[in-house]
Amino acid sequence: MSKVRERNESAWLLPNDGTRTNHGLRRDMRRFDDTDEIDLVVVGCGAGGSVLTQRLAREGWSVVALDAGPFWDPDRDWVSDEADSHRLYWTEPRVIDGADPVPLGSNNSGRGVGGSMVHYAGYTPRFHPSDFETFTRDGVGADWPLSYPDLKDYYAAIEEELPVAGEAWPWGDPHIYPHRPHPVGGNGEIFLRGAEKAGITAKVGPVAIVNGRFGNRPHCIYRGFCLQGCKVNAKASPLITHIPDALAHGAEVRPDSMVTRIEVDERTGLATGVHYVRDGISRFQRARMVAVAGYSIETPRLLLNSASKRFPDGLCNDFDQVGRYLMVQGAPQTAGRFDAEVRMYKSPPPEVSSEQFYETDPSRPYKRGFSIQTVSPLPITWAEHVAAQGHWGGKLREYMSDYVHWSCLGALCEFLPEPDNRVTLADEKDRHGLPVAKFSYTKGDNDKQLMKAAQAVMEDILHAAGADEVITIDRYAHLVGGARMAADERHGVVDAECRTFAVPNLFITDGSVLPTQGSANPALTIMAVAARAADRLKGSTR
Repeated sequence: MSKVRERNESAWLLPNDGTRTNHGLRRDMRRFDDTDEIDLVVVGCGAGGSVLTQRLAREGWSVVALDAGPFWDPDRDWVSDEADSHRLYWTEPRVIDGADPVPLGSNNSGRGVGGSMVHYAGYTPRFHPSDFETFTRDGVGADWPLSYPDLKDYYAAIEEELPVAGEAWPWGDPHIYPHRPHPVGGNGEIFLRGAEKAGITAKVGPVAIVNGRFGNRPHCIYRGFCLQGCKVNAKASPLITHIPDALAHGAEVRPDSMVTRIEVDERTGLATGVHYVRDGISRFQRARMVAVAGYSIETPRLLLNSASKRFPDGLCNDFDQVGRYLMVQGAPQTAGRFDAEVRMYKSPPPEVSSEQFYETDPSRPYKRGFSIQTVSPLPITWAEHVAAQGHWGGKLREYMSDYVHWSCLGALCEFLPEPDNRVTLADEKDRHGLPVAKFSYTKGDNDKQLMKAAQAVMEDILHAAGADEVITIDRYAHLVGGARMAADERHGVVDAECRTFAVPNLFITDGSVLPTQGSANPALTIMAVAARAADRLKGSTR
């Protein structure tokens, strides 16, 4: 624990008096003027932006992180109310299109400091070594310009800082976690029992939820509101795992600041800062370097809205790569009813999981694979699940009154990157007068086969555990891609160091740079990629 504290003291900077927010740290943080030419301005304060900000602030860099949403206060803003928590999501206008339009909001968009990790389930698996070379191994997807060993140490470091709790992990690159696995609740017991009878290996974890005291962060109390903001700060999000340390080392976090355009000097070809709107006033922050971490919809949108004489089709878009290869994961959820009460909400939602089906199986007609984990929808989300089956009125009320008897599993299916699954600009404009993002998405045949295969396995597990009825809802989760990492500018937007090919002092450090997505939740990989980029920047000339 002392080694963690030496590189990130966030857990010890939180209050130890029963409150959850260090108001003094926020009140007294360093503040820069727009006219100050700071070392780095970071656009977005989620997984990638927060890690980059914290790492470089510790190196003595002058850093300002801008976020379009609020600076959340867990004491004030986290509530045990599923409906009231909808304000955590990015609900600004967007246009969805394609043969299989993807709903945007609670399962793939965040708003405010901490980003979507504020309301993620806390599940933090690593990508497998195979994810970095899917084209070489399986003839699909794309190879990354870096490999798993390049991220391995960063995975381990971030796992310690969150920290992650779970059993020894046998899949991918086998490894252990800093904290023991959490006790298993009713939903996890169902999964473990059904998996054993079906001949499937399942493990407890990995979740970025404290199991035991960590600094001034308390143990998880299993209240079941992980997707709404953790009231006790047991679940990790950058709001509590990296931002406090960043502030203590001189960074400024500037919330409620919507970045509208990146400025590039036509003469030098370098970024000089960002235009943004705060309190209704248009402003410009000067900086020697710019890093964008707005995620897979807003990052391409910002680049496209930053068109200029030099970049008439959008910043860094000389080869029409911005916005392309945007991926979601197929995320079907299958629920089973049991005579005994399950009370699936009483434990971390993704408590037990299996990656047995993660890799390509030559005996199957599809490439790549899927993972399975427990999911624990709260009543409103469960009502959506039931209503999707066509149940309304009295039948819906019957299912809702039976809520405590249901167990729910979810899959993450690796959908493949396709160039026409992309973000462009719509004709519609937002309240700032900017064209909004248009996200077009169409599933491929391989994607559809994975969804069916995952559903069949989940049904097998639940039936093996004793379910007398199963129902499935198709859904999507986790956006990545849109400004992908590649070996050259004809195939991507950034290099292996997250530096854009077109503008040498412009970086992108969010999930949009991921060339593939695996069957793993992406948060840990985004943070690891950002930490690696920070290390590369530490030695650069400011």
